[in-house]
Amino acid sequence: MSEKKPDSETTEERLSEKISIQTEEIKAEIQDKRESAEDTAEPSAAEPENAEETKSAEETGSAEESSVSKEQVQEEEPPAATQDEDFFYDDEKAYEARKAARMERRLKQKRRRRRRRIIGGVIVVAAAAIGIGVGFYGDQLQAFVKEQQVRIAQLSQKNTEAQKETETAQTSAEPETETETEVTQAPEQTSGDELSADDKKLYRRAKRYAQQYDYDKAIKVLKSSPNYKISTKLRKAAKVYKKKKESCVSWPLDQVTHVFYHTLIKDTSKAFDGDYKSGDYDQVMTTIDEFNKITQSMYEKGYVMVSIYDMATVDENGNMTPGEILLPEGKIPFVLSEDDVCYYHYMDGDGFASKLVVDDDGKVRNEYIEDDGSVSVGDYDVVPLIDRFVEEHPDFSYRGARGIVALTGYNGILGYRTDSSYETRPDDLDADKVQWLDNHPDFDLNTEREGAKKVVQAMKKEGWLFASHTWGHQNVSQISLEKLQADTQRFKENVDPLIGGTDIIIFAFGADLAGAEDYSGEKFEYLKSQGYNYFCNVDSSQYFVQIRDNYFRMGRRNLDGYRMYYNPELISDLFDAQEVFNSDRPVPVPPMGDSN
Repeated sequence: MSEKKPDSETTEERLSEKISIQTEEIKAEIQDKRESAEDTAEPSAAEPENAEETKSAEETGSAEESSVSKEQVQEEEPPAATQDEDFFYDDEKAYEARKAARMERRLKQKRRRRRRRIIGGVIVVAAAAIGIGVGFYGDQLQAFVKEQQVRIAQLSQKNTEAQKETETAQTSAEPETETETEVTQAPEQTSGDELSADDKKLYRRAKRYAQQYDYDKAIKVLKSSPNYKISTKLRKAAKVYKKKKESCVSWPLDQVTHVFYHTLIKDTSKAFDGDYKSGDYDQVMTTIDEFNKITQSMYEKGYVMVSIYDMATVDENGNMTPGEILLPEGKIPFVLSEDDVCYYHYMDGDGFASKLVVDDDGKVRNEYIEDDGSVSVGDYDVVPLIDRFVEEHPDFSYRGARGIVALTGYNGILGYRTDSSYETRPDDLDADKVQWLDNHPDFDLNTEREGAKKVVQAMKKEGWLFASHTWGHQNVSQISLEKLQADTQRFKENVDPLIGGTDIIIFAFGADLAGAEDYSGEKFEYLKSQGYNYFCNVDSSQYFVQIRDNYFRMGRRNLDGYRMYYNPELISDLFDAQEVFNSDRPVPVPPMGDSN
């Protein structure tokens, strides 16, 4: 028969059991709070707000980047380009999912607060019961109760800290959220997470600038919205762009390479048909297929096209100041140029485009004359091919930069017969011009010049620059000062008015005014007096940059048949020549000085 315990011991056991139960409930509540804090913690600026968005960002990737011209805004909503921009994409389903998730978190918080109030009441009742028990059951029970009270106080403090952590995490997870009343009062704005039609256009413009590393302009565009202060999305975008800018590094200007091409070959069967011009084409020309492979390789290696004006700026007095190129880690700047973009008469019928034109959408394209005399319009040379590539890969261009087009003038520019000699027909007019004029009895100089101006304006809008290649394709290292002066004046009379003038000169034949030493002498002083500040030669080294007080000078690397065949190691930092080299090329490629 069991022995009956005194009432004091029975009461003590009941109190101990009750307090233990309460303690376990408090521990469970604290664990719930910590889990809630982890669930609602603020996502990093480089991640979407929830798991669904993360998955979406990983699946879309860079292949879904928008193709928008420098100032033009497309009407369609572009997918996010990178994972850290995914939360900007205005997807209604994604927004509803995020909204539902927020409501669910708030309901959970309400339930937890209700449980905390119940537990708090139980603790108060327990404390009261302990107080009563102390009055009735003596010193031994009082010591036990004091011990439990200390434990309860410690657990209550932990519970309070967990609650604060949860509230902080919730605040971080939904920063700067406005009330419904505040949002609905904004024009065309229904939520801090939604964008009006006008704001979507601003966002697309800002995104394009950011993709091309112009973060300051991107932020400025976002802040121009009247809804910026109440739009969570716009402000988040600005924060991300600011963070990206801060992560960029300044590139050493003396380690920027410059590559160039001549007019691209569209039809190799015509260019390499064995006539007296085939050897020249094999040496110094590049095929469209080769060019596209080189461009893709350079893009994959992280190369980014920059403007020569990014490298140095000049004031009204001709004084040069080094510029600054800020790029993310892993990106490599380079300058691009193309020589002789005039589509000379001697190239007719040899598989090259005949001119540059502007299509109905305002895009620069090429015309190509087919065998039957019909005209095809497409992307057959450097300018339109680079434009199309940047449309698909905006991060290939630094702040909208394109290349430099070097022009002579004796056959006109860009495929238009713009030189005054076509109209005046001097006695020394060359045979190619005479034949072309005979085949075009309706020729009108003003019409040709207006056509060229239209193309120039479209190219400038996209970021292309123009340079003198000397009017008559002269070797400046060999001709006299007087001949250089006469040639320069013909360029200024016949070409400058069409392109709006230029302060860049790219020397023909890869010639130069001096060796590695600084410029000096009459020819340099003359060209400087005529407004030329940027000078380019041909140099096989990876880098050759001089920034002096009164001029900028840069060497260029030819990416053509000769270089790929004889010196592939000199261009291995850009692409693998063996993979690029067109099998239609005749080999061996003729060495320089022997193109027959």
